[in-house]
Amino acid sequence: MKFIESSRLPTQWGVFTIHGFEDEASEKEHVALSMGDIDDGKPVLTRIHSECLTGDALFSLRCDCGPQLQAALQRIAEEGRGLLLYLRQEGRGIGLINKIKAYHLQDNGADTVEANEQLGFGADMRDYSMVEPMLEHLGVAKLRLLTNNPRKVKALESAGFEVSERMPLQTGKNPHNVAYLATKAGKLGHMFEE
Repeated sequence: MKFIESSRLPTQWGVFTIHGFEDEASEKEHVALSMGDIDDGKPVLTRIHSECLTGDALFSLRCDCGPQLQAALQRIAEEGRGLLLYLRQEGRGIGLINKIKAYHLQDNGADTVEANEQLGFGADMRDYSMVEPMLEHLGVAKLRLLTNNPRKVKALESAGFEVSERMPLQTGKNPHNVAYLATKAGKLGHMFEE
């Protein structure tokens, strides 16, 4: 993982700094958005967010990704300090076109896990190894993690980072994603408060 450049990024929530990274092995580009002093040794409010073009940019109601991304940026801005890592691993790691194929299978009755498996993939193919060099470059070792996903907590702790707090990020529930959220809880172990 190679750091490329940083720049100011004004958003509707406030002015962040965007940091660009290039994963030479996968040839994927990842970014981090930071606000405030994050390399002071104190736990940093952090969201690790995997790309979801349909939810983040096209406002799909099939998932909760877009609302989670927006809520995380808003929470970071409200605190005036925090970090969002935006990882290019669409569709829980299967890619955009395969995600559309999985959507088709879901239209015909499969749940999100079954659809991935019917396409020959694991339920969740995401890899969080690129997070370690990104956090190290940014000087972050302790996190207050905005997530419902226990795999993210485990991946960070296994890489030697301290997750001092897991903060639930529950937003975006609607009639179109009720079954999807139930599958995330029941089959993927996501921790929902309700």
